[in-house]
Amino acid sequence: MFKIIANNPQTLIIGTHALFSNDVRYNNLGYVITDEQHRFGVNQRKKLKEKGFNPDVLYMTATPIPRTLAISLFGDMDISIIKERPKNRVKVDTKLFRSSEMDLIYLLIDEQLKNNHQVYVVTPLILESETLDLSNAQKVYRELSDKFSDYYVGMLHSKISQEDKEHVMDLFKKNEINILVSTTVIEVGVDVANATLMVVLNSDRFGLSQLHQLRGRIGRSNIKSYCLLVYNDSSESKGRLEILEKTDDGFKLSEEDLKIRGPGDFFGLRQSGELKFNKASIVEDAHILEIARDDALEILSNKDSYRNNEYRLLFNYLKGVLRKANLD
Repeated sequence: MFKIIANNPQTLIIGTHALFSNDVRYNNLGYVITDEQHRFGVNQRKKLKEKGFNPDVLYMTATPIPRTLAISLFGDMDISIIKERPKNRVKVDTKLFRSSEMDLIYLLIDEQLKNNHQVYVVTPLILESETLDLSNAQKVYRELSDKFSDYYVGMLHSKISQEDKEHVMDLFKKNEINILVSTTVIEVGVDVANATLMVVLNSDRFGLSQLHQLRGRIGRSNIKSYCLLVYNDSSESKGRLEILEKTDDGFKLSEEDLKIRGPGDFFGLRQSGELKFNKASIVEDAHILEIARDDALEILSNKDSYRNNEYRLLFNYLKGVLRKANLD
């Protein structure tokens, strides 16, 4: 396969992380499309891009990570937004519940099962932890198997072999498993139209973008679907989670993540963290950044600007910065 990729200039290659491994050589890499780009690190995206000579790059995601959003505000990326839902799909209703309200959650699960619909239950851990008081897949699987003994409960997590994962998902797609207890391995690439309810336990342990991705596993038909976010009674994250009740717009959620996490390094490796301005806010003052971007593009597009004494100090400074930069 590696020889075919290296020797054939007209090859379309579809793959996983293996595409940027050291052994892979491309004949003339001209275009790189990264789907679910938030699941790749800065160095990983950089490594694939460097397999060619300045190839065109397209990043795709339902939840733009704060770092990417911040870079886009500075004009380094063009953005295309698809806001329309696929035909015959309805909005997913998202509601918050305290962990003390699990009896009500069970009633809602039972209601969906009686309508012959299926349910996801997502946990942050696979096994019980000695240090973290969080829900884990194995314990929840046992509890739900006892609670809903008339139905079939399945379990999915990263420790299960690929063959068993495929078997479990096949049974779930056929509606032979009614409740699927899982970790975040179902975050992408899972499409079961009959699944109409998702319960995320300890939802305060997940980021907004990740919860948005998980929520995308339901509402994949014209059947009304619901996402229930269960949080700890004493959690201080309720205000953050309420954002998910109000919007299903990935860019708005990304902006909130940007406020909370920070954009990280524009020319570095961190994908979150504080970016300090003396006065400005990267989210609230985005319109000023857009004006500055337009002004910068106008200066750069004018060849006379390079010889204009007014901009000489600025150009010299930028040259020095870019020489030291670790560009993505």
